[in-house]
Amino acid sequence: MAAAVTPSTSSWVRHKITHRTNCSPQTIHYPKQSTIQKPKPPSFTVPSTVKKEKNSKPQWNFIQKAASLALDAVENALTVHELEHPLPKTADPRVQIAGNFSPVPEQPVRQRLPVAGKIPESIQGVYVRNGANPLFEPTAGHHFFDGDGMIHAVQFKDGFASYACRFTETQRLVQERSLGRPVFPKAIGELHGHTGIARLMLFYARGMFGLVDHSRGTGVANAGLAYFNNRLLAMSEDDLPYHVHVTTSGDLKTVERYNFDEQLKSTMVAHPKIDPISGELFALSYDVIQKPYLKYFRFSNNGHKSEDVEIPVSEPTMMHDFAITENFVIVPDQQVVFKMSEMIRGGSPVVYDKEKVSRFGVLDKYAKDGSSMKWAEVPDCFCFHLWNAWEEPETDEIVVIGSCMTPPDSIFNECDEELKSVLSEIRLNLKTGNSTRRPIMSEKDQVNLEAGMVNRNKLGRKTSYAYLAIAEPWPKVSGFAKVDLFTGEVNKHFYGDEKYGGEPFFLPRDPNCEAEDDGYILAFAHDEKAWKSELQIVNAMTMKLEATIKLPSRVPYGFHGTFVSANDLANQA
Repeated sequence: MAAAVTPSTSSWVRHKITHRTNCSPQTIHYPKQSTIQKPKPPSFTVPSTVKKEKNSKPQWNFIQKAASLALDAVENALTVHELEHPLPKTADPRVQIAGNFSPVPEQPVRQRLPVAGKIPESIQGVYVRNGANPLFEPTAGHHFFDGDGMIHAVQFKDGFASYACRFTETQRLVQERSLGRPVFPKAIGELHGHTGIARLMLFYARGMFGLVDHSRGTGVANAGLAYFNNRLLAMSEDDLPYHVHVTTSGDLKTVERYNFDEQLKSTMVAHPKIDPISGELFALSYDVIQKPYLKYFRFSNNGHKSEDVEIPVSEPTMMHDFAITENFVIVPDQQVVFKMSEMIRGGSPVVYDKEKVSRFGVLDKYAKDGSSMKWAEVPDCFCFHLWNAWEEPETDEIVVIGSCMTPPDSIFNECDEELKSVLSEIRLNLKTGNSTRRPIMSEKDQVNLEAGMVNRNKLGRKTSYAYLAIAEPWPKVSGFAKVDLFTGEVNKHFYGDEKYGGEPFFLPRDPNCEAEDDGYILAFAHDEKAWKSELQIVNAMTMKLEATIKLPSRVPYGFHGTFVSANDLANQA
């Protein structure tokens, strides 16, 4: 999902973001922040879920206390200076976390939720979905992607459903909660221009004095979820994954920042791929500062890591997603790049390079190095997500299914051009190095299709269907589409009048089902009129609503999810 985009306001005025729970208006609560001379301090109160958290102040010596006061004063002055000018829409909290994009407090497990319809008997386990949920009120720039990771979980057991939501206890969140305020720089909302450089310097200065510890990771773990090697992993591409345990009651407990038994030394993208046949996990890691800018690696089904394979790219590139086939890994090298020098010029380090020609690389899954990678240029193509890929040996082609987004950097940088996300078939010819690209749907059926998936039991193999969010009216999601990838036929399910949601999750009825679409689609939806949230269960074959689970509290719009079966829950590490 992308961040909320509405017309920008002329200046920053501290405000209260309001929301309603169970139809009654309330003020959204953030923990009180312990800062000095903070400009226009808010009157937020601490929610009960936060009051219960251990929030003891760190024990600092005299030098550390003096350094903290001095650095806080510099930061406050910096914030006052920054807010003298209008914030861009992509960094304005009043835009980015307005309405149902705004955060919620944690919720303990609520059992036996009311259900309209009947939960299919085959659904046994827990559906979990990640999202961005800032613990503290932003003090300056904030992008929706910057929020702390929160997982929303609906457990299915014997025809009943429960719900809980919890923060993933990242090192970033734990340290900021201890300090009582946000101190880690926000990668998109704050790190732009000269003020971004200044905030980085402040952060590392705090590290030098021992006020924060950035050696244990700075990520938010708010984007992807995967179940691998008996562990539920919460991920964002700026850090290692976090291992989260699902309790027997359906609650969530963060176990640790997970480095695969000290095998993983670098960050990992939020969209690793698990091969449905071998059980292996394939992943990328990118670095925006130093070479190698991009690395590829894999884990065996029992968690043993391969050596890193350097992917030859000339500059740091936005690498949010990639694809696998039965024998290859497909790596997009596209036009959204990182140029840290742009911050010195006063701009954003995330840049749309119009002179660069997008290309896709194809590498054997088990390659020892990147020298055998074959590249095919795919002009004017930026896919934030790739839904699947497969091999067609008869034509020496790799088929890639993705949503081509224009303008490519519209999620990160303010832009007047209307966003379009076109579901496309990209063919890469391994012999000639040429490519073709075509829209899968007819012009009359075109809608913005973004977050979604194929049947994961078919990942890397030829698939007939994709299930994708209808990202309209942008940036909200009004429903989802089941698209036939060969005929272009589209069947749509809308969440309802003034109801919006997010990514549809396809759950096969049985792992051994013959029909690819024999299963159910799970999706959170929020009624903006009644201000209540629910989980909808739709039959993927008929596209008919089977059941609606009424949730006890609001579920903000979020990112990606997965399903952990009852058998896997019983065998967690």
